[in-house]
Amino acid sequence: MERLLIVGCGDIARRALPDLSRRYRVVALLRLPNPALAASGVEIIEGDLDDPASLTSLAGRAQRVAHLAPPTETGALDLRTHNLLAATAVPGALLPRRFVYVSTSGVYGDCGGDFVEETRLPNPQTERANRRLDAEQAISEWGERNKVEIVILRVPGIYASDRLPLERIARGTPALRDEDDVYTNHVHADDLAAILAAALQSKAARGVYNASDDSAIKMGDWFDLVADRAGLARPARVSREEAERRLPSELLSFMSESRRLVNRRMKAELGVQLRYPTVADGIPMTAPTA
Repeated sequence: MERLLIVGCGDIARRALPDLSRRYRVVALLRLPNPALAASGVEIIEGDLDDPASLTSLAGRAQRVAHLAPPTETGALDLRTHNLLAATAVPGALLPRRFVYVSTSGVYGDCGGDFVEETRLPNPQTERANRRLDAEQAISEWGERNKVEIVILRVPGIYASDRLPLERIARGTPALRDEDDVYTNHVHADDLAAILAAALQSKAARGVYNASDDSAIKMGDWFDLVADRAGLARPARVSREEAERRLPSELLSFMSESRRLVNRRMKAELGVQLRYPTVADGIPMTAPTA
């Protein structure tokens, strides 16, 4: 049985673990001990992506790697990914056969509401998206140089019953009126876990995939749907000009990019069948209170 190294063993990796543990001997890189995870049969390696000296035991440990760790919080480069690649490709050590990176659809930037396939050139417009693109490029170049199969999943907004914008809606944070609104993209956390497992396993998997559901919904309509299912008042709608006066810049950045991801390649090559094809399928009728 092959070993799988998981880097960034958060919510999505844990949702995927039951499936992955049947296929692989799972090793997880963690900054701190986790007795519960160890008790489930996962081998723990303690290390910190911000500390290259702590990563020396990663070399040659796994035939497959799933990299889900977030990038560094500042700067133009994702130094965590660079440190991981350097630790994995030590001369003389066994290299992984496949490396799967969970990135973001934010690398596309604003597409004016266009349908977006993986062939579209990236145009990141935020610092965090630039760091994600840096990680993608570093991983792709590293894979080509070392003959490692690279799979990159460009992921939009992740949701689940416990990952909904209930606090924002309860606070009364406004949304954009329809004529100023943007298209937004989503994937249920359980579906993303299944996509990750398929990306690691599928023989056809290579290159970049939009890891999105089938929804084509504007952001304000998304908030309305969540509010309706949770029994909350729908957010007020405001013009973009008013939103720029009332909302913080970080929140506005998410309201300034419009695109509709096309997921045909993911379905065809990874064999993914979405459990929740649209957000209407995945949002529970009575969501947990904030």
